[in-house]
Amino acid sequence: MAAPTERIILGIDPGTTVMGYGVLMVEQGQARLLDAGAIRFTAADDHTLRLRAIFSQTLAIIERHHPDELAIEAQFFGKNVQSMLKLGRAQGVAIAAALHREIAVVEYAPKRVKQSITGNGNASKEQVAAMLLSILGLTALPASTDATDAVAVAVCHHFAGTGRSLGTTKRGGGGKGGWGAFLRSNPDRVI
Repeated sequence: MAAPTERIILGIDPGTTVMGYGVLMVEQGQARLLDAGAIRFTAADDHTLRLRAIFSQTLAIIERHHPDELAIEAQFFGKNVQSMLKLGRAQGVAIAAALHREIAVVEYAPKRVKQSITGNGNASKEQVAAMLLSILGLTALPASTDATDAVAVAVCHHFAGTGRSLGTTKRGGGGKGGWGAFLRSNPDRVI
């Protein structure tokens, strides 16, 4: 079966205060940015209300753009355990929204994203943004660094799917162990 010539990738940079998103259209191997932004959640809201908002906002983006795949930034290890738990919940809720719409999900570590975009896993946000401008042929990116991070995750996923990358790391793709494979193998476990 031939690979699709067109696909839409939703990239998400999860967070309980701000969630960045970027939507790419890939046609004949070329990616172009369809939409990007950052959704801010009310700090005064209870954590569970923010999680509900993440789920509903992710579904709204999915309904608007009908992505084929979700690429999401995976957690990185930090010193604050409570922050890590909250970030993990935000990531899980965004993944659940994609699974609810039967969209394949792939996670990428922050270093993997930077490596793919710039060739350097320790690149700065400014270096990543400059490369995204060049890769996507844009004159400007969204003002929010969360949105730019989400676009980077989507571009990383595009590169992983085409075998292209400015870096050399070969981790992070869905393959046999991704969420899409889990969903196909376990349809009874998804509500």
